[in-house]
Amino acid sequence: MSRLPSTEVLRYTAFSADPDGGNPAGVVLDASGLDDAAMLSVAAELGYSESAFLTASDGRGGHTIRYFSPKAEVPFCGHATVATAIALAERDGPGDLTFATAAGTVPVTVTRDGDELRATLTSVEPQVFDIGPDDLAEALAALDWPATDLDPALPPRIAYAGARHLVLAAATRERLADLDYDFARLEALMHRLDLTTLQLVSRESESVFHVRDPFPVGGVVEDPATGAAAAAFGAYTRELGLVPDDAVLTLHQGADMGRPGTLTVELRPDDTRIRVSGTGTRIG
Repeated sequence: MSRLPSTEVLRYTAFSADPDGGNPAGVVLDASGLDDAAMLSVAAELGYSESAFLTASDGRGGHTIRYFSPKAEVPFCGHATVATAIALAERDGPGDLTFATAAGTVPVTVTRDGDELRATLTSVEPQVFDIGPDDLAEALAALDWPATDLDPALPPRIAYAGARHLVLAAATRERLADLDYDFARLEALMHRLDLTTLQLVSRESESVFHVRDPFPVGGVVEDPATGAAAAAFGAYTRELGLVPDDAVLTLHQGADMGRPGTLTVELRPDDTRIRVSGTGTRIG
């Protein structure tokens, strides 16, 4: 990039093997010479929902990583983690990595299947919280969703697996597809509740969901494929007993934006953490 000619900024997409699908992220594999303002400048110039910056490496698969949206630093970003892991695997080969994030330690394993690389991240310890009726009403008003359009089988909650996301379930796929929200109003609520995105979902079957993620606090209308929200959603489904303890969920995201991607969410009965996996590829 012209502002920082000594900094190599890579572009990858996560949760799709197609450069035109999934969620694009900027990746800087050596950001040791960048301060906060420079990292934010790179993220803003790229304009992707998030970009990832490796600021230190121990030489044994351990890295310190930071994430910036075009507007601010965020504690954890799943798709940029996957993108960074795949970029490292292309450079160094598949294997195990450990990312030190502001939210905690996130192990990642990258495997190769034919020509495709697949990254699996393991979340920090998740949590699920209730949302107050006034805050829920404000979220629905900002979305212009009547309460009757919610799926009563999937009650609203705030879920965390590295970042906080409000989970709202639409009763129909058509409701989910019709997204036209009040950007400023939703942004204000999300700042007050310390939310990174809204995880809007529609259930197709026991283990298949369609999801969308408004992201006004990051300066973008919608995130095309959201690994952190997928991990939080996995915790949500387990906390509410919506799926078995050993479930594997498929989340389809981005189709309504013209960037389809697929996220796989794995729950294990012997581990409360959530695993999120997907493919990825370099853009350009």
